[in-house]
Amino acid sequence: MNFGNLAKIVAGVAGVAATGYGVKKAVDYFQNRDQEEPDPETTEDAEVELEPDDIAFATVEPESVQPFLDNSFGAEGRYVPTRPPKVFEYQEQDYMVIWTYDNEKEKNQLLAFQYTEDGRQMVASVGYTADATDYNINLDGTNLAVAISSNGEQITSGQGETDGTDEVDLVPVG
Repeated sequence: MNFGNLAKIVAGVAGVAATGYGVKKAVDYFQNRDQEEPDPETTEDAEVELEPDDIAFATVEPESVQPFLDNSFGAEGRYVPTRPPKVFEYQEQDYMVIWTYDNEKEKNQLLAFQYTEDGRQMVASVGYTADATDYNINLDGTNLAVAISSNGEQITSGQGETDGTDEVDLVPVG
């Protein structure tokens, strides 16, 4: 695989700026809540061999995601990024995940998108506060789930509510 497809995804998201590329074990990638460190030797043209438990990723300037959020949801400043976004390929599928604060509904939000030949599809929207977590998740057909840190629950599909939490993450199913 080369990083060209991830570069196209980043370029296709208006205003989002990639700052580098790399490969990491999936479990390590998903556990990292900070900005990923790109491999300085890796460019979008680099050829790499991925193991089934590897992630190919593009690092993104967190502040460059704001125009994408404003344009996608039609409300300038409603969603404000709270953690570095993740743009990655996992098991031949491409994704972008953004953690935000929803100023309108006054809660944190995880927004996950899958990129296919048909375009971008939202596959997870999870709103969470310390009191309650609401979700709309469609990760069927992927090897990913949304993990609710307060109760260890992993959700791959459905709509509903569960206990409140301080963190939600996208994780490999396991």
